[in-house]
Amino acid sequence: MEKKAVVLLADGFEDVEAITPIDYLQRAGIEVTTVSISQSQIVTSRWGGIKLLANTTIAEFLNATAKEKLEWDAVICPGGMPGAANLAASQDVSGLLKKMSANGKLICAICAAPVIVLSPLGLIKGKKFTCYPGMEEKAPEGVTHGGVWQNARVVVDSNIITSRAAGTTGEFATAIIEKLLDKETAKKIADAVLLQ
Repeated sequence: MEKKAVVLLADGFEDVEAITPIDYLQRAGIEVTTVSISQSQIVTSRWGGIKLLANTTIAEFLNATAKEKLEWDAVICPGGMPGAANLAASQDVSGLLKKMSANGKLICAICAAPVIVLSPLGLIKGKKFTCYPGMEEKAPEGVTHGGVWQNARVVVDSNIITSRAAGTTGEFATAIIEKLLDKETAKKIADAVLLQ
């Protein structure tokens, strides 16, 4: 059965941290749906804001998923600011992440997102994780992330995959592919794009 992943997008997301996983996962044959937390068109954080058209909005996505009982294998949260903060402020995003985590689905976050988006939900508590350098000390007010920070480019702990920044996005994406599919497919994609 084909694996399916959701990439959550909010105004101010880091371009590379969203586009690279979308591209690599699709190359691996994984169905990817981009979901905006507001209107379909969102604006990235770089180059004066590149406009990107998402496949659907979070409201439409949640409605269709509930109505058709759709299952998703992974959810990806890009970093970038204020993109990560905008994701964290969405109750729909929080509900989706908690539900998917409770069902053992893959939760993936990069850059600021592990601390800004996942930690307030308790999703990295007791888990090894990484994030943008220095962000591990900046959990949102009133939140103790309770995770075990690792000085690594990508960290996989159970159903949580975290990574550091735009420069580690290729490794982040191939780690997701390896977890959803297998090591051989992840290596094939890495080789095809000359990642190493």
